[in-house]
Amino acid sequence: MKDIRFIAIEGVIGAGKTSLTTILAKRFHAGTILEKFDENPFLESFYAEPVKYAFHTQIYFLLSRYRQQREIAQFDLFNSRIISDYLFYKDKIFAELNLSEDEFALYDKIYSLIENEIPKPELVIYLQAVPEFLYKRIKQRDRDFEQEIEFDYISRLCEAYNAFFFHYTASPLLIVDVRGFDFVGHAGDIDLLCKEIEDFKEPRRIVSRKW
Repeated sequence: MKDIRFIAIEGVIGAGKTSLTTILAKRFHAGTILEKFDENPFLESFYAEPVKYAFHTQIYFLLSRYRQQREIAQFDLFNSRIISDYLFYKDKIFAELNLSEDEFALYDKIYSLIENEIPKPELVIYLQAVPEFLYKRIKQRDRDFEQEIEFDYISRLCEAYNAFFFHYTASPLLIVDVRGFDFVGHAGDIDLLCKEIEDFKEPRRIVSRKW
């Protein structure tokens, strides 16, 4: 862990990114970069009318994520650790899934202007789960702006995320099947994950257990 200064945690909606980020930040005495979903004024409208509000929602997220990630440059990463509850480069997953061809072409021009300014994490943790598991979690946590999310959308997101991370090589990647863990309720699961992070050396590794 001493050589890992910037960790990004990723996963489909409901995977537990923010909870895990907060817990690991306490364990490793790290700062956090947390995505502010509730500040996007278009998000609730997007879930109700995806076609109409997809572009507004996506551009807002892109620029918001850009501003947050640029803040990392202000940190002294030789003396501090940062854990983010999202990976900037996943932004394109949502853009390709939700935007029309013309909208994506415009989005891509903006994305290409800023992507090289974004710092790359030294470790990415992908919280992988099946759609049924994620959909159940989303309904259980009962956030107003998420109640319009349909199961089909979660399924398509899972497919897109799995494809993205199957080809992802920009940073070392630790894939965790979240169905076998309870990082909020069981300290032993956090201990196990922390050991995986501290011992991580290979470019890619999968962590799972029977559930």
